Amino acid sequence: MNFLHMLSSSIIMILLISLLILVHELGHFLAAKLVGIRVDKFGFGLPIGPTLFSKKVGETEILIHAFLLGGYVSFPDDEEECDLPKDSPLRYSNKSVGQRALVISMGVIFNVILAYFLIFFTGLIWKHLPDNNFTVRFEKFAPSATGSALNSGFEPKDIIYSINGSKVDYPITITKYFALSKEFDGFAAQNIIDKKLEDLKKLNPSISSNDIIKKGTIVKLPAFTDENPVFLTFDNIIGLEKYKSEEKELSDIQKTLRDKINYQDEYKLEEDTSLTDIAFAISDTKKPISIVVLRNGEQIPLKTVYTNKEGKLGIEQSYSENYKETKNLKQLIPAVFHYVNYNMGFMVYTLGKLFTGKIPMSEMNGIIAITKIGTEIIAYKGIFQGLLLTAMISLNLALINILPIPALDGGHLFFLIIEKLTGKPVSKKFVEKLSSFFFYLLIALMVIILYNDIYAWITGKI
Repeated sequence: MNFLHMLSSSIIMILLISLLILVHELGHFLAAKLVGIRVDKFGFGLPIGPTLFSKKVGETEILIHAFLLGGYVSFPDDEEECDLPKDSPLRYSNKSVGQRALVISMGVIFNVILAYFLIFFTGLIWKHLPDNNFTVRFEKFAPSATGSALNSGFEPKDIIYSINGSKVDYPITITKYFALSKEFDGFAAQNIIDKKLEDLKKLNPSISSNDIIKKGTIVKLPAFTDENPVFLTFDNIIGLEKYKSEEKELSDIQKTLRDKINYQDEYKLEEDTSLTDIAFAISDTKKPISIVVLRNGEQIPLKTVYTNKEGKLGIEQSYSENYKETKNLKQLIPAVFHYVNYNMGFMVYTLGKLFTGKIPMSEMNGIIAITKIGTEIIAYKGIFQGLLLTAMISLNLALINILPIPALDGGHLFFLIIEKLTGKPVSKKFVEKLSSFFFYLLIALMVIILYNDIYAWITGKI
């Protein structure tokens, strides 16, 4: 991929993101004009730092600010020294609650409309839309294939349907299960450790569990057994929540002992140790992996497989994204709604995880990450995937903006609802103070996200 191609892809992605902001503010602007409110300013970017461009068009001043992350529409009510009378019908504050609600919500509505348009346009021209899942197939064994893999029953072109009960809708499902099931991972379950300690005592009745066993002692070892299998939740698989094992971590001494014992029936101690250390050492073995494949439309369970110490099974896979055909309107319209509903539902679910603290602040990314990812998507997968990403960002922008947080559109709508219910507007000074507080809070959040983006870029995480 040459530099000019990546540069052009970056420019396209930046323009697409800029389009989202312009469309959002255009929604406010047109709604204001529709209900007869004068618009004094149409700002692209936030009024922080220098203004790059300013031009008066009719009664509205068009501005472009250096801080491009945002936009705004300014009404006469926003200025203390305004030439309009207090009772002027051109003022925002003199419109009905319904009219003001329309102006506030139209930015979000325009973002949703734009998202639907982009997805509809993509499906219309591209003739298909992603089905939000992948098909993963077994191709062949690698030279490093484990013995269990070779004897599992895999056949070329088998679709890997599930692993340990988790449906394989994404290639990452396989990668995570294999990595977490690697042999000698340094962890063992307490119930297995307790059982091994009990077996060791029975096999070596002359050794007390509290004694330090001297170097040179031959210790009889119980039969080695599998560890407990790994089970991942949907959140673990897609990265919304880190996998947390309740297993006990082996000490360095126990790991060294484990490596020396290495599945033997008995072991002559090379150092003084204890039965407890031996119990830990022989409890860290291998975790079983149960795979079900689809072959000729039938679900077929394979024999249990085990990965090696690197978390590899030694199989080569291929994967392909699944699509819904959109060759006509009968296919296109439901496919568009399916795509929006799935991704919108996922956004709401993710947002819930964020507010409940399940996703740490350090995992949040913003405009730099989006631009970089979008650039790579356009460069490697094409403009249609870029348009779909833009549609998702537009929906995300709408969702965030509609939240009842002061300084966002949803916050203003919330105050309008209170006004409608109580029959009187919320104190203007209170609204301004609260909005200012949350505005600076959002700026601080943007700075944190910007730092996360830069750090992730430098460290190669994005």
